[in-house]
Amino acid sequence: MNHLSQRQGANTMRKAILTPLALSVFLTSTAMAATDIRFTLGWTTQGSDAAMLLALKEGYFEDEGLNVTIDQGEGSGATVTRIMSGTYDAGFGDINAIIQNASTRPDSAPVMVYNMWSNSPFVIVSKKETGIETPADLEGKTLGGSQGTPTTRLLPVLTRINDVDLDAINIDNMAPNLQEPMLIRGDVDGVMVFSITSYFNLLLNRQDPEADFNWLNFGDYGLELYSNGVMVSQELLTENPDAVAGLVRAINRAAIEIGVDHEAGGDAIMAYDNLVNRDIEMQRMQFAYENLILSDENAQLGMGDLDDERLARAIELIVEGYELESTPDVSAIFTREFLPPREERKLTYEAP
Repeated sequence: MNHLSQRQGANTMRKAILTPLALSVFLTSTAMAATDIRFTLGWTTQGSDAAMLLALKEGYFEDEGLNVTIDQGEGSGATVTRIMSGTYDAGFGDINAIIQNASTRPDSAPVMVYNMWSNSPFVIVSKKETGIETPADLEGKTLGGSQGTPTTRLLPVLTRINDVDLDAINIDNMAPNLQEPMLIRGDVDGVMVFSITSYFNLLLNRQDPEADFNWLNFGDYGLELYSNGVMVSQELLTENPDAVAGLVRAINRAAIEIGVDHEAGGDAIMAYDNLVNRDIEMQRMQFAYENLILSDENAQLGMGDLDDERLARAIELIVEGYELESTPDVSAIFTREFLPPREERKLTYEAP
């Protein structure tokens, strides 16, 4: 054999060896390709988003083989419609908005896979001098509210359950950004708001939310509703359940970590959006843990889970408040299929 023939034979042999090797590398890299997930927050960057932002900052999503893109939101209810439109695969939003849409558009409504707020933020806040401490004190008062929000829509349910005359309450519809200013000026006796928003709006208006205001919590008077958590599209749920499980594991990992390391949550918030007020958002993050997440139920079931019977009652309340024509099943609203084991969801919270 001449030298050319020898070289050709060697090349052929190298190709025979390298081709399977190259194919193996290609297949391995393809199998390891990260799954893209488009995730929407419930609002502009806030401390209550810390778990998602920590999972992003520390690479917990990457550890699960996920490439998660997080965008700011337009409201916790809008998270649902954003997912239903197909623009986003998952998000942080209000389970009560899922209930509303599951009643009217059951084939496209997202499903909650990780419940975070076992207490709802629906409240009526008033100056202490007005004397509003219980639902009965609302009669003869003027309340401000933004039309269509849960607190406004659920006021008739609150009054029915507590035997209060709804017709004896004056309602002043107003834009959300006017509620605290009008309350401070005394234009209304109370406003129907989200505690985690209004509390910090008052702080930013140089008020003392604890010393000077009363907080009538709907959950204390018969409306034991759930609220925000992680939801995903039905498409993602069906087509890539492994990605859903990884998403939940990553966020749970971060939520548990923040319970004992608040600064890690603060760092993650600032890494995502360095224009926010760190002190305010750290306080908001701690407010979320102390007032919305921590509960006897959370201690019993762990992060992410909820009580099916309680959710069924909550669904009935939302159906009544929003005058929905059909009542969705619990299974259409929430699934615990993707939750990590209970021991991995045990929350230890160290108060600041």
